[in-house]
Amino acid sequence: EVDTLEEFEKALKQRPDIIMLDNLDAETVKKAAQVREAYGLAQEILLEVSGGITLDNVEGYAATGVDTISVGALTDSVRGIDFSLTFVR
Repeated sequence: EVDTLEEFEKALKQRPDIIMLDNLDAETVKKAAQVREAYGLAQEILLEVSGGITLDNVEGYAATGVDTISVGALTDSVRGIDFSLTFVR
């Protein structure tokens, strides 16, 4: 997990299987994907983006070149409801 381009480049040089880009804006994520491509590692290292992703902005992140997107808004903002079930025989 990295949260700056500088950390990303350091991690990239270690050649992990996947790097999570956490809490970065879409433009910075796009730059990271371009750096990965420039290093010729697009087929070797997956990029996942997380943090601040919502259903309103996910399309912009999808256009950046990352491989995986985690949308916490799907579970973070779920509200529970109080209900019961009655079985009648």
